[in-house]
Amino acid sequence: MTILTFTLILLAGAFLAGLLGSLTGLGGGVVIIPLLTLVFHVDIRYAIGTALIASIATSSGSASAYVKEGITNIRLGMFLEIATTTGAVAGALIAVYMSTNVVAIIFGCVLIFSALMNFRKKQEHTSDEDVSRLAKQLRLNGTYPNNGAMVSYKVRHVSGGYCMMMFAGVMSGLLGIGSGALKVLAMDTIMRIPFKVSTTTSNFMIGVTAAASAVVYLQRGYISPGLCMPVVLGVLAGAFGGSKLLVKANVKWLRIVFSVVITFLALQMIYNGINGKL
Repeated sequence: MTILTFTLILLAGAFLAGLLGSLTGLGGGVVIIPLLTLVFHVDIRYAIGTALIASIATSSGSASAYVKEGITNIRLGMFLEIATTTGAVAGALIAVYMSTNVVAIIFGCVLIFSALMNFRKKQEHTSDEDVSRLAKQLRLNGTYPNNGAMVSYKVRHVSGGYCMMMFAGVMSGLLGIGSGALKVLAMDTIMRIPFKVSTTTSNFMIGVTAAASAVVYLQRGYISPGLCMPVVLGVLAGAFGGSKLLVKANVKWLRIVFSVVITFLALQMIYNGINGKL
């Protein structure tokens, strides 16, 4: 395979990764890591390092558009980033010493969980009932635009959401996938935040979380500029496209297709991990 062919395939895969990460808040690594390990047979640690850079690009590309739209809860995101960055550094340190086959199996399981999360019913929690003193003290409650009107919402169960965010950070550092599904689960299910806000705030947080763990991979020499360059370009293009699509279009069927693809890739990762092929 020539360098040009390799770069073009990687660009196309990175574009899909950025689109998926932007639409669902999952981060670009869910496509990048299987692409590099299963198709190009890249060592999974280098794939994770590249995916972390891709996650930073995804977050940077889509988060700016969501912040401009006024959907992202910046204050909540910065508060929860304390938990995710702490967990990310711990996860990255664990990954350096863990068997690559074990990492692949865990990665596949998390991917399947992420795919299942896409099929759950999304609820817009907009009740004005204030049930969290901590959220009020930290001023985490907010509003977001919906059909031309500003809708207010209250943040609940701050402590539970914070703990889930720390676990999401560990998974991000360990697997390099941004752990957006866990972040959205924490904010949507535990903290009862409207789905659009949880998705966009997750995108806002992913870049900071990935940057924290990427430092560890960089120090260990697991980030390759030759892999990162086409991935970042493709992911940025996909992230900008996805952010426009989420605001203006019904992406239900697109998410279903992506979930099926992710599940297939996850099963391949688990199979190869069990058989010691990664």
